[in-house]
Amino acid sequence: MEQKYLQSLRYSFDKDGYVYIPGFLSPEEVQALNEHVQRFIKERIPVMSTGQYFYEDKNDVTTLKQMQDLEKYDPYFKTLAVDSKFETIAKALLDEDVICKTVEYFNKPPKIGKPTPPHQDGYYFMLDPQQAVTMWLALEKVQEENGCVKYVKGSHLKGMRTHGRTSTLGFSQQIVDFGTAEDIKDEVAFPANPGDLLVHHSLTIHRAGPNTTADRTRKAIGLIYWGVSAKEDKAAKEKYMEQLAKEREKA
Repeated sequence: MEQKYLQSLRYSFDKDGYVYIPGFLSPEEVQALNEHVQRFIKERIPVMSTGQYFYEDKNDVTTLKQMQDLEKYDPYFKTLAVDSKFETIAKALLDEDVICKTVEYFNKPPKIGKPTPPHQDGYYFMLDPQQAVTMWLALEKVQEENGCVKYVKGSHLKGMRTHGRTSTLGFSQQIVDFGTAEDIKDEVAFPANPGDLLVHHSLTIHRAGPNTTADRTRKAIGLIYWGVSAKEDKAAKEKYMEQLAKEREKA
């Protein structure tokens, strides 16, 4: 990628807290990626830890909502994330070398796909400094009615907001005071076509609506990169994960 193009992305990212890159993957690349996702679901879910995949309805396997750490179970997804054009974008936006922390799959099944609550990924990451990005790649057409991503422009410059517990599977925390006049004024929705890429800073506030359609899914791939300067509060993270595990056992 040309350095001038990467610099323009960095400028927008620093100002807004996110960038939108239409057509990041070609139709052929999206088709191949979708085929590998379906293969992964068939071959790898049986050997994954139960805490790494979730169903909207645990009694219905067609309602698969989320899978985590795909790169640890399948070399295709490691190749997708490491020494790739995704990694090149992450390095340019954070202006340092990066480490891929996870490759994830997200879906909102029709009719029952729940809203993604407003949150900042950095709350989960527990990093100092907050040098991290999350990437979201559309695997199919995404619009308001099936749950497109929405960002609050410039929110990454205003620090961490107060979060509290939610009942949303896969998204345990949300911003408790979200919905101020400033939040609404600065919020931007991003409908997307297959292959479009969204990238946001770990402090950027974002959310997504429910899937209200009768017959459309909302499938996407997520990739998370941390800058090498970012240090994790491991004690706090372990305590948080232990609490999550206990709550899942009770569910």
